[in-house]
Amino acid sequence: MTLTSKLAPPSDRRQRRSAEIRERLFRSALALFAEKGFAETTVEDITKAADVGKGTFFNYFPSKDHILLAFGEMQLGKLEAAVDEARRTNEPMPQFLGALGVRMTQEPTRNPEIIRAVLQAYLSSTPVREAMLDLQKRVQGLHTQMIRLGQEQGEIRNDLPAEEIACVFRQTIFGTLLIWSLYGDATLHTRIESAFNLLWTGMAPRPGLTLPAAGSFPVQGD
Repeated sequence: MTLTSKLAPPSDRRQRRSAEIRERLFRSALALFAEKGFAETTVEDITKAADVGKGTFFNYFPSKDHILLAFGEMQLGKLEAAVDEARRTNEPMPQFLGALGVRMTQEPTRNPEIIRAVLQAYLSSTPVREAMLDLQKRVQGLHTQMIRLGQEQGEIRNDLPAEEIACVFRQTIFGTLLIWSLYGDATLHTRIESAFNLLWTGMAPRPGLTLPAAGSFPVQGD
């Protein structure tokens, strides 16, 4: 034990210990989902890999499905950081959006079993499904911020609402992940790049066209 840990208040040590156990359970679960598949992985498998007692799992996650919610929150954090970076650096939006798909699909997302597991969470119990849908609404909000920023910079067409373009962008990436997960080969980033390049032909600025009056276009629902 280090001098710092000896001097740390008991509550701080407990919090660090708790955070470390939760992280260990989370990482162990994702590794097993990638190796064995979500359905085939049991809570006992996860706690054994994390080297904790089986009952400990439920102190941190109500169910195995809630691991996927934690994964979704992790991905949301990546997206929030990306949006902040885009605002801070003023990176051209075509390059930023083109690289975003690759950025968001680094490990462990670049494993088809993980993607299949996340998709399965949308068909899970009602509490998990509702939480996943709420998370998707937050993702939609961040994508809308990015599109609106691109419109303000004159880099994305402004004759359509940012919300509508963001919805199509999200659906394109989500759909690409779904199709790729069926194959699980090394083509993920190539597929995302191809999808974005085609999508960009519809997102690029339209000289002389501006956004119609509010309410002219219905925004797709989540």
